[in-house]
Amino acid sequence: MLMLLLGTTLLFGCALPRETTPISRSGFYFDTVITITVYDEKDLKSLDTCFALADRYEHLFSTKIPESDIAKINDADGAPVETDPETISLVQTALSYAALSNGVFDPTIGALSSLWDFQAEEPALPDPADIEAALTTVDYREVNVDETAGTIQLTRPGARLDLGGIAKGYIADRMKDALIEAGVTSAIINLGGNVVVLGEKPDGGAYKVGIQYPFQPEGTAIETLEIKDESLVSSGCYERYMTIDGVRYHHILDTQTGYPVESGLLGVTILSDRSVDGDALSTICYAIGLENGMALVESLSDTEAVFIKEDETLVSSSGLSL
Repeated sequence: MLMLLLGTTLLFGCALPRETTPISRSGFYFDTVITITVYDEKDLKSLDTCFALADRYEHLFSTKIPESDIAKINDADGAPVETDPETISLVQTALSYAALSNGVFDPTIGALSSLWDFQAEEPALPDPADIEAALTTVDYREVNVDETAGTIQLTRPGARLDLGGIAKGYIADRMKDALIEAGVTSAIINLGGNVVVLGEKPDGGAYKVGIQYPFQPEGTAIETLEIKDESLVSSGCYERYMTIDGVRYHHILDTQTGYPVESGLLGVTILSDRSVDGDALSTICYAIGLENGMALVESLSDTEAVFIKEDETLVSSSGLSL
């Protein structure tokens, strides 16, 4: 049995035949450990291709690399910036989910998200005045994408893009495309909370994917799902957080208040064909809560979800049996 733990590690159980022994390689991009697993030595070259893609996309989408497309857009003081076509594609996808969620998911959250440092040695809350000021810069409707000119422009003063809520899904999808083009038929792509499986296991079985048990030791599953040729993405308050004066503050921010979302949930896992969709939807569904999130998932084709409530009970969409 092979089981993946979303956002954690790959666990290999009973041995596969020698010719299908898993071969994995890892790298660190977007502050995330990326691990890709194939099952045939002839597929090793495809791993080079995937990590070259990771490097390329980090240099397009990162807010921390000064020469990236996103950094250039953020530093352009409202001027249009010529960008790579893939940057335009990803920003358009992000804007479509912003519109779908009425701004609950908003790629112009960059000025706000930069105020929250969840990796600080001495955690501290942002100044409320800084949060209020940053909120005035958040409005996805003031992003101008000109496909003909190949440019992206932020028309609201102070606005900054942050694609952290969707970029990993896009990258995982492009890696899967690259593996398919290389003739790979079985593989696992793991970008932290984004897991994409290509095809089925070499023995013809499904992959078992474990959903991380919130606030339990890494590798502890609260539930497992069997999937073939699909994506699973999890978002929750247990992924990145800090505790100050006994209060836990997590990284999924409310675009109306500027503070972490309070939705009555610990986490949401989305099962979908495309990881980019699961990336955005897991954040949206976590933010809008169980009732509204479930209604959204049920309205979408080829999409399922598992919601983890604050009492650690699970609620799944109609297409799943837990």
